[in-house]
Amino acid sequence: MATPQHLFTHFASKTSEWAGRPVTFVLAVVLVAVWAGTGPLFDFSETWQLVINTGTTIITFLMVFVLQNAQTRDARAVQAKLDEIILTSHAENKFIGIEHLDDEDLKHLDRLVAKAAKGVREGRTNGTPKATNSSDEANEKRTSAKPRKPKRKTAPSKAPSR
Repeated sequence: MATPQHLFTHFASKTSEWAGRPVTFVLAVVLVAVWAGTGPLFDFSETWQLVINTGTTIITFLMVFVLQNAQTRDARAVQAKLDEIILTSHAENKFIGIEHLDDEDLKHLDRLVAKAAKGVREGRTNGTPKATNSSDEANEKRTSAKPRKPKRKTAPSKAPSR
């Protein structure tokens, strides 16, 4: 039997897919046009205005939760995929979990990675590849404040065989 959380997840996914379709946008535009067209019929009364204001407020309020749920799940899935790529490649495992850093630390890390990338590009244009490793410096703050996940030697294969 499906749990309430599973039902909401399924509902949020389907609603998010439906809300992002062009036909949904067209339906919303048609609804607003019909509402606007009925203005003269209702003398542009306060009740007439209240109908669109209340309807759009309720829909917006509810859609915030539905779309946030879908976006959070998508972000977690992408993060898990990136972590798996890091673990199974020659990339620095120190980058796993950086999504938990505060904004200042992420900006600092971004600057260091950009600097390292620029150094690699400049090294290639001079004819000699320049290997730089900004992850040690970038993670100094992180290692003192946050516990790290242990390294995995091999990642379990979860993907279906093709």
